[in-house]
Amino acid sequence: MDSGYVNARIRGMYSRLLDKKSLSNLILKPDISSLITALEETSYHEDLERALVGKSGLGGIEEALRLNLIRTIEKISEFLQGEKGERYILIFSSRWDIHNLKTILRGKRIKVPTMQIRENLVPAGEFDVSLLSELLKQPDVKSVIDLLATWEVPYALPLTQAFPDYTAHGDLFILENALDRFYYERALSLVGGKSVEEGKIREIIGTEIDLINIKSLLMMFRDHVDPEDALPMLLDGGKVFNQKKLKMLLNLGSIASLIEYLEETPYRFLSDLRSSEGDTVKISTYQHLLDEYLIRHAVRLYRGDPLSVTVVIGYLWAKYTEIMNLRIIARCKNALIPPEDMEAEMVYV
Repeated sequence: MDSGYVNARIRGMYSRLLDKKSLSNLILKPDISSLITALEETSYHEDLERALVGKSGLGGIEEALRLNLIRTIEKISEFLQGEKGERYILIFSSRWDIHNLKTILRGKRIKVPTMQIRENLVPAGEFDVSLLSELLKQPDVKSVIDLLATWEVPYALPLTQAFPDYTAHGDLFILENALDRFYYERALSLVGGKSVEEGKIREIIGTEIDLINIKSLLMMFRDHVDPEDALPMLLDGGKVFNQKKLKMLLNLGSIASLIEYLEETPYRFLSDLRSSEGDTVKISTYQHLLDEYLIRHAVRLYRGDPLSVTVVIGYLWAKYTEIMNLRIIARCKNALIPPEDMEAEMVYV
């Protein structure tokens, strides 16, 4: 398919994203009912119509957002089927496979009812509804992993390898970390070439790995985790921080020292925050800034070469951000949180 045609379709979809003014108007809606009425006048009307048949209020909105994201990724995958950009979309859509597997494993670990787990799944990756349903039927964590191995899906290998360690320590983070490592190693392998497109996508992946590691370091320093125990929890493949630098960062020993070190990196904006607010900055505030940086960095791909498939990746990040913003608005509205507090949680692109 002609890349010009694909990108023209994507630009049409981008034009229907909600701008800052539209999101601000939604924040000011007095309640969930009026929020639903307003969303029915947007591109979410079809998904709301389907979702509200079986659910109401916040549940209806969240189901509509889930359906819309699935429909969006499916539509773009159809555009790019058989094209070189298809593998790039796989990188984005596969993150939902990781999300789904983590959700199922967590649910099975603490015996959450199947229906409750199902409501949090997003079948927008390689696992469709029927495959996820089979995983949901399994009684425990081991059975889920065994079924994945029987199917010979790629995710089975890292989980199988990590399972003895999980059994010994009982910490689900061991399995989740194995999935994250596999995802990012696979993603980087898909963009290992020398093209400009692959270089740009590789940079976004490397940046995301760096930011995940910085978040982990912040929590490790807060919880006084021993550096030897902490190193296996950090991910390889970062844009700025390789394994040697990660070891050095672990030995800094404190949040203050980490933030000071970051002054000489692209992530110096955390230092600006600490300079203005000192030791009172919450880790969640740092995390929000890191998420914001990644999103804006990724969405910038949309504004690049109009004939490049990176336009599609940039759009997908913008769409994901819109859905996250709408979820924040709906949940805060349901919890009667003031508009000014909602605004602080938003990310505008």
